Amino acid sequence: MVTSGERSGQATARGVADWALWTRPRAWVAVTLTAIAVMLAWTMAATLTIPVTLANVGTFALLTALAVAQTEVSRRIERQRRILSNGPHINMTSVWLLPAGLLVPPQLVAVLGTVLYVYLAFRSWSGTRPGEAHRVAANATTMILSGFAAGLVAELFSGHGMVAVALAAVAFFTTNTALTGLGLYLAAPEKATVEGCLGNMDDNLLELATLCVGGLLVMVLTTEPLLSVLVILPLYVLQRSVLIKRLEELATTDQKTQLLNATTWQDGAQREISRAERENGSFGAMMIDLDHFKRINDTYGHLAGDDVLKAVAAVVKQETRAHDLVGRFGGEEFVALLPSTSKEDAIVTAERIRQRVSELIISTTTNEGAAVDIERQTASIGVAAYPLDGSSIEEVMASADAAVYAAKHGGRNRVVGSAAAALAAA
Repeated sequence: MVTSGERSGQATARGVADWALWTRPRAWVAVTLTAIAVMLAWTMAATLTIPVTLANVGTFALLTALAVAQTEVSRRIERQRRILSNGPHINMTSVWLLPAGLLVPPQLVAVLGTVLYVYLAFRSWSGTRPGEAHRVAANATTMILSGFAAGLVAELFSGHGMVAVALAAVAFFTTNTALTGLGLYLAAPEKATVEGCLGNMDDNLLELATLCVGGLLVMVLTTEPLLSVLVILPLYVLQRSVLIKRLEELATTDQKTQLLNATTWQDGAQREISRAERENGSFGAMMIDLDHFKRINDTYGHLAGDDVLKAVAAVVKQETRAHDLVGRFGGEEFVALLPSTSKEDAIVTAERIRQRVSELIISTTTNEGAAVDIERQTASIGVAAYPLDGSSIEEVMASADAAVYAAKHGGRNRVVGSAAAALAAA
């Protein structure tokens, strides 16, 4: 006979077993649960050993009110930023948790972090993947531990002076970056990249900017606490500007390869030909077409094909200069415009790209989930130049396209700079 208590226990066990947490990689789950355990133990130890004063409560209440107000004011912006994010996501919680780490005991830091992330989950992230309970808990734990680290460093330097605050901010940034990077790596180690785990330069500058605001907030809270309300408007403008920048990136970038999309590349090419006309300059252009790319999609699936496109795009980007215009025209075609470059130099660059593409070994998975290495991928590249091969961008690219056709006709996996000569030789 099964009692009602036993039935309740069985239902609870089944509920726990169904948590989305258990679908994550085991290493990620282990590290996340360990971090949560450390955070809870630290909080409990602080509760038992560090008294909370009335001044602490007042500072905590003010920080909580400001944080909730700022979150509410910018919640739509935060939701859009979170949905559009394609890497480590930087929110504004550092602004509040850095001062908390320096000005209130750890147990109140933990409460503030919990309140902030629960509020974000319900008001800004509801219905999105970041709003899942285990993700919220992992992110909150990372930020709370970062606040603990900042407070510990400030305590070692005995005060809230400029040096102590700066070192505390460094400790916060280092702890946050390390824990976030480790979590992102363990979530998908086979696809992990340094930038994907640690963020790019813009991501890290944004986090440092929020910590700078947090450092200034420490000074304000210790001298004129009521002035701290003035921080909300700058934070709103900061978040809005970051969202606008992201929307601009989405409008100009091919999302599979992170190169310029066709429209943006054409606009840039028109500006470059106008500059070359004014200055009697020149530029090289190349069109890169992957050989037998359809076979990859048919054999391994479109996700594997996407990985090949990303790998080739990375090679093209690495072998061109920062000011060169590199884009994807669609399908398996890439284009590059090389300002102030002769046709001969463009051919040298194209040959480097062709060689590196042929040496690629791309680790990916099939549609069925089986691991596979794709190698011996080749590319046919046509090269043209302004004004040698045309007086407009359309004429130059038509010449490059004809050279690609000649490369294909001549056996593929080659660079052609003169379609007529190549076809005559064939």
